[in-house]
Amino acid sequence: MPMPALEELERLCQQCRRCSLYKNRKNLVFGSGNKDAVLMFIGEGPGKDEDERGLPFVGRSGRLLDKILEAVEIKREDVYIANIVKCRPPGNRNPKEEEKEACIPFLRKQVALIRPRILVCLGSVAAQAIIDKNYRITVDHGKWVERKGFFLTATYHPSALLRVPARKKEAWEEFKNIKKKLEEISQAN
Repeated sequence: MPMPALEELERLCQQCRRCSLYKNRKNLVFGSGNKDAVLMFIGEGPGKDEDERGLPFVGRSGRLLDKILEAVEIKREDVYIANIVKCRPPGNRNPKEEEKEACIPFLRKQVALIRPRILVCLGSVAAQAIIDKNYRITVDHGKWVERKGFFLTATYHPSALLRVPARKKEAWEEFKNIKKKLEEISQAN
């Protein structure tokens, strides 16, 4: 029996040597969630906890994301979560340009296979890679863009909300708008 396409893509990612990040990873962090999700979240890259477990957003940032999703009545098991890069950058630094370029074809293929209608970038690194290279998270967050059948937006990364709790109110409004967009799309289908 042939391997499903998403599992095959993950196998290819396991073998990837396009950049040096693979050398220090404990686990590939491919992505997780509903393979038929309408809503997909994209972060920048795995942190220490994610590298340990091989799953995205399972550390402090992930727990905050879970609380926010629960508060707006979005089930984590209904969404798909991935990152720009699949291996942890040393010291949790932002991925370098060549690392993002090496890995983003895998993310594009994930998006093509899952076919979500909504892509939410978590933080500026993801927003600059997905929405616009000049995206300024402090200015542009919460704005919607429609491109190639996708609705795209960005909000603060949960780790930024942990560092600057005053931004939680803005993020809360954005997550309510994400829920509203999800409901609109669900009703249209």
